[in-house]
Amino acid sequence: MKILIVVDMQNDFIDGALGTKEAVAIVDNVRKKIDEYLGSGSTVIYTRDTHTEAYLQTQEGRNLPVVHCVKGTPGWEISEKVYAEGCPVVDKPSFGSLALPEVVRSCAEKQEGQDTLPDSIELIGLCTDICVISNAIILKAAFPEVPIAVDASCCAGVTPESHENALSAMQMCQIQIL
Repeated sequence: MKILIVVDMQNDFIDGALGTKEAVAIVDNVRKKIDEYLGSGSTVIYTRDTHTEAYLQTQEGRNLPVVHCVKGTPGWEISEKVYAEGCPVVDKPSFGSLALPEVVRSCAEKQEGQDTLPDSIELIGLCTDICVISNAIILKAAFPEVPIAVDASCCAGVTPESHENALSAMQMCQIQIL
């Protein structure tokens, strides 16, 4: 079974507090990729950056003093343009989710009906240079023998340069860049 991880395609990262024109530009590609996976019977899992009202008092908030993705706000919501009802969502208080490998394993077992690993994992979403790379590395560490890929046409970084740097770093860690 194949699993698609859709990283933080939330309103605040697309066209909200931390949105960019590059993020807006990938929305249609992301939706198409999600539809391809769901159409083939594969699993799609979303991650959702999740902060509290006290965000500015956190380490991340002190380093990035832009309030975003506060739980329950419109900016925290996954864009309706890319959200597929019924797919699992992993809320994460940090860049990467240590719970994500367990959700992947659980979905693979549910689909296959036994203790099994996915055939492959692909990541898409925002931001390439922060949350996509963090989750890709966590998944590579959790599943070293599972092919892991990132579709560059379905990702955007904080800047085009940092996007490219993150893709290069992931490639060095044996994550395939599509």
